[in-house]
Order: sequence, then C-alpha cells, then structure tokens
Amino acid sequence: MLHLFWGSTTDFQNQSREVSPQRKMGRGKIEIKRIENTTNRQVTFCKRRNGLLKKAYELSVLCDAEVALIVFSSRGRLYEYANNSSVKSTIERYKKASADSSNTGSVSEANAQFYQQESSKLHQQIRNLQNSNRHMLGESLGSLNFKDLKSLEIRLEKGISRIRSKKNELLFAEIEYMQKREIDLHNDNQYLRARIAENERNQQQMSLMPGGANYELMPSQQFDSRNYFQLNELQPNQSYSRQDQPALQLV
Repeated sequence: MLHLFWGSTTDFQNQSREVSPQRKMGRGKIEIKRIENTTNRQVTFCKRRNGLLKKAYELSVLCDAEVALIVFSSRGRLYEYANNSSVKSTIERYKKASADSSNTGSVSEANAQFYQQESSKLHQQIRNLQNSNRHMLGESLGSLNFKDLKSLEIRLEKGISRIRSKKNELLFAEIEYMQKREIDLHNDNQYLRARIAENERNQQQMSLMPGGANYELMPSQQFDSRNYFQLNELQPNQSYSRQDQPALQLV
C-alpha cells in the first residue's frame, strides 16, 4: 500500500511542477483557505496527503510510536495508515484510553462534589449548634416564634430537673457518708471512755497497795475535740475520788 503512495508521489510532484511555475522562483507563503479551483484543490490534496502519510511512517519508525492515520477526500474516498496490525486495533486502544481517563476524571469530580456536600453539612450543623447555645443562654431570641420559645422552655425545664436530681444525689451521698462517720466517731469515743475508766481504776488500786509506794502512772492522753466527741456530752460524769472508796482492812 505504501509503494503505491510512493509511486504516485513522483507523478504528483511532476504535475505540480508543470502546474506551478512559481516553484522555479522559490516557495512563497500560501494563504490557508479553501482552494476554489477544483484541479488545484485535487493536486494539493494528493500532495499533502502523501506528505502526511510519509510523516506518519517516519514518526512510527523513528520514535517507535503507534500511529494510525485516517483521511477522507472531498469525494468520500478513504485513505488510512497504521503501523500496527490495523487501524481498528489502534482505535480500540484509543477508546479504552479515553474511557479510563474519563472515568478517572469522573471519580475525582464525584469525590470533590461529595466532600463539598459534607463540608456544607458540617458548617450547617455548627451554625445550628451555635444558635442553640445562644438560645439556651437567652440570647438571639428575636427570630423564634411562640412554638419555638415553648419548646425551648420545655427543654430548659427538663435540663434543670436533671441538674437538680444530680445535685440531690450528691447531697444524699454526702449525708450518708457523714452519718457513717458519726457512728465511727461515737464508737471511738466509747472505746476511749472505757480505756480512761480502766486507767483510773488501775491508778486507784495501785495507790491503795501496802508499803505506800508511789507509782507514776502515764497521764491520760488528751484528744482533739475536733475529731472526737467530748465525754461529758455522751454520758454523765462519774467521779472516782479516793474518799468514796472503802478502806482496806488488814486481817
């Protein structure tokens, strides 16, 4: 197929030399517009078509590129070139590459649109929360109607009720702890009273022993009134004076 084009190229070049005497004078600028003369248009088509086919061939060989060229003449005649097996396979490859690029673009656009929607939703939620907080503080109430104000009032009452319930729960727990603490302190005072009474009895017995020996007893420990109940507040005072004890009689 290429040999046919190369063979016809010489003929067209000879014809162009005969038709264009300006070639002897050098190539000048050609205005890019439709050639009105049918013969000149046909000659130019053949010449430039063969040049285009030659450039496609050189590009495929020099650069190891896959090239496919399709040209239709004004009369509907098809001219094609492909360095691969066929133009059809190159076209299939082109369709696949175009579909992949379009899918990638569509996925990126879909992701961008999704994130924009999510960002808008989050901004709206933030604005709603800010307005709700201002309403809870009694601010910016001018935009609310009677129904909204009633709903806000119910919400505030429910919130206050929950707050009071939690406060009472903490108070009851504190009271229960203090009651347990009071019982523990009462038991400690009872124990200390018994120890003091026992120490006083021991002291009286030691003082009444024969020989008149004097013994020093450890003074009773003083306790902080902030941590223990006073003894005279729990039970009446009992005096253990030496005059009240009966004298020992020696047999």
